[in-house]
Amino acid sequence: MSKLGSLGARLHRGEISYDFIGHRKIWYGISILITITAIVGLAVRGLNMGIDFQGGAVFTTAKNGSISVSQAQTAAEEASGHEAVVQKLGDGSVRIQIAGMDTKQSDTVKEELAKDFKVNPESIAADLVGPSWGDQIANKAWQGLAIFMVLVVIYLAIAFEWRMAIAALIALIHDITITVGIYALVGFEVTPGTVIGLLTILGYSLYDTVVVFDSLKEQTKDLTKQTRFTYSEIANRSINGTLVRSINTTVVALLPVAGLLFIGGGFLGAGTLNDISLSLFVGLAAGAYSSIFIATPLVADLKELEPQVKALRKRVLAKRAQSPADEENTPSYGYDSGPDEDPEDDVETAVVGPRTQPASRGRGRGRPSGKRR
Repeated sequence: MSKLGSLGARLHRGEISYDFIGHRKIWYGISILITITAIVGLAVRGLNMGIDFQGGAVFTTAKNGSISVSQAQTAAEEASGHEAVVQKLGDGSVRIQIAGMDTKQSDTVKEELAKDFKVNPESIAADLVGPSWGDQIANKAWQGLAIFMVLVVIYLAIAFEWRMAIAALIALIHDITITVGIYALVGFEVTPGTVIGLLTILGYSLYDTVVVFDSLKEQTKDLTKQTRFTYSEIANRSINGTLVRSINTTVVALLPVAGLLFIGGGFLGAGTLNDISLSLFVGLAAGAYSSIFIATPLVADLKELEPQVKALRKRVLAKRAQSPADEENTPSYGYDSGPDEDPEDDVETAVVGPRTQPASRGRGRGRPSGKRR
């Protein structure tokens, strides 16, 4: 941990760095490939919508440890003719979800299940869910997403600038697309818990991005008054300075979510935990990636299109071409505290040896106490 802290301090001071901005085309290519894969998976396989969105019936048996999940699934699919989702509850009862059923069909299926399970039909609870309720949830989710996006763009445009707002918006769309595509490829059921998870990751995805943007804003004050560094180099310094912090916060957030996904969902078979934990896990990972490899490089590309920033780049490169020996001692993507300062002013003068006080001239000479009379 001490080595990681030392590494983070050196990254923050600019002593070492990795060229994230210089390799941005690689990150763009990786993101495009993942996004295309997610879109293709969504188009080919589609989302496995739960009964909350499609409508259907939910059957819950009484406590009966003799009914297995495979037995219940086979019986439900044969009785209904539809695919059934079966979950074993903690008290020994079985929960069966069958989409696309009306009231008459549910009564028939209930009687067939009672015969197969050899129980009284009254011991099986049947609940019908209409598709209209799922439509309302979906509409509210889309409305919440649209409002969130608009507010994010307005806030970032006011607090930072419109280029950062656009970059953050693209990063959010990138994260949502990947998360939804993973759901389609994995085949997890989409429930209201999934919608909650998708809306939750938007804030986490934006957090790391805003941290980098705030550092970038502070380091680019009076940018055009200096000729040592380009905007892209300072943007790279901002990423490196907040890199360890972003990794730490992401790992800390992913650990409990991974526990929900792999332990709660995998070993305990809790379907509701799967619904929300998968969206959180994928969204958090994608958000950390996009804040480092997508959002800030996009801001650098947009800023480099400005005439003033273009002129700054030309001046910086021209100065380096004229005095290459001076640039050899410049830290990679470092940035001095003041843009008007000369590089030589950064060198601190150390005092070596004991300090000698100036001798007093004739003061208190010949008097033990040294006081004037």
